[in-house]
Amino acid sequence: MVMEINRKYDGDLVRLKCAVQNYDWGRTGHESLVARLLLRNSIDEIEESKHYAEFWMGTHASGPSFLVDDKGIGNVSLKSWISKNPEVLGDTVVDKWGVDLPFMFKVLSVARALSIQAHPDKELAGFLRMLKPNVYKDANHKPEMVLALTEFEALCGFITFEELELVLENVPEIKEVVGVAYAYQVLPLNEQDKGAKEMQFIQSIFIKLMSSESDVISAVVSKLITRLNMEKKTRQLTSKESLALKLEEQHPSDIGVIASFLFNHVKLKPGEALYIASNEPHAYLSGDCVECMANSDNVVRAGLTPKNRDVKILCAMLTYKQGSPQILKGVPLNAYTTRYNPPFEEFEVERCILNQGASVVFPPVPGPSIFLIHSGQGSMYTSASMSSSPSSLLSPSSSLSPSSSSASSPSSTSSSEDMVCGGDVFFAPANTEVHVSTESELHLYRAGVNHLMFSKLST
Repeated sequence: MVMEINRKYDGDLVRLKCAVQNYDWGRTGHESLVARLLLRNSIDEIEESKHYAEFWMGTHASGPSFLVDDKGIGNVSLKSWISKNPEVLGDTVVDKWGVDLPFMFKVLSVARALSIQAHPDKELAGFLRMLKPNVYKDANHKPEMVLALTEFEALCGFITFEELELVLENVPEIKEVVGVAYAYQVLPLNEQDKGAKEMQFIQSIFIKLMSSESDVISAVVSKLITRLNMEKKTRQLTSKESLALKLEEQHPSDIGVIASFLFNHVKLKPGEALYIASNEPHAYLSGDCVECMANSDNVVRAGLTPKNRDVKILCAMLTYKQGSPQILKGVPLNAYTTRYNPPFEEFEVERCILNQGASVVFPPVPGPSIFLIHSGQGSMYTSASMSSSPSSLLSPSSSLSPSSSSASSPSSTSSSEDMVCGGDVFFAPANTEVHVSTESELHLYRAGVNHLMFSKLST
């Protein structure tokens, strides 16, 4: 399949050569899932000492995907091809987001904690882009969702007021930094203003902590670690205390070691997902996941990182919402496939695990999709819809369904078959039916525009 930049879509899946980000928090060598996917997708050899952190699938300028021709060469970017063939996005997507993918798809292999960070909303992203264009590469917001492939740990959102009271009681080093009087000067006074006061309380603690001088933080972190190492000889440490010791090993004397006590410590099992809205604090700690987000790479950092930090901006942008985040278990669509819907229009993710010899049909949808083969072997081919109306694409029967037949529907044109295995990535244009069958157990993931957005437009 030779892909030309001016060639119209011919019904085939579009095979992609994808990008890697070698951040120092990524797993190294063959231990990294990202590296193993890349070995099949776009590289000839894995360097055992190299960090393979993120596998990018999409059109963002910092890590674009390229179309692969018959010779395995990728000279044409997916973004350039889409710009010449906007019909592959579908009219609804083009009308809403222009001629580009509205989402970016990734795989992460996390060996050590990422930065304490948040992603700006659209208004702030535009301002930051103008203010620091070398740091903030685009003007888009970046809500995101992670779906665990292995056990996956993260810090996400602020703990409740009740939990904060216990932290201040049991972690005296925090009060030492912010001051005892300051810590309690905004305590809730009555039920009427309780919610606002509790939010103001954690906001004041967090800002005071994050704004402290580095020498003060270094001394207090040292005191905290010494105390915890002594106490673990006589009692079992809490998960937060054990995490603090681990973070200090990874990021010595860092403010994030203490700040971690203010966040929810989330542990995802494989198949569980966590979504994060704009202006919400988080830090990924360990594990492998697929991640999907609006098409942006804007990050405001404030701890657990050697990279650029914008502490004032991060403290000002946060919502300071409190309480445990929602964990998505997904909605089963059939015996093989589960869909994860965050409350964002730009994307959703589907997880499909096929038993050996099984097959499934992904029905046509009004927007583009990216398919990632995580593991296993099988085959894929498409049927490009010739006469599907928007209403038929949104009917209940359009949810994924198992299929024992590879025949195309009368209103479709069948394409050539692609043999697939772990590391293969494909772009599927709007209104394209995708058939998948397996030679072994096969795990794949699909990212696409949130189907609820199309449902809203049809009502």
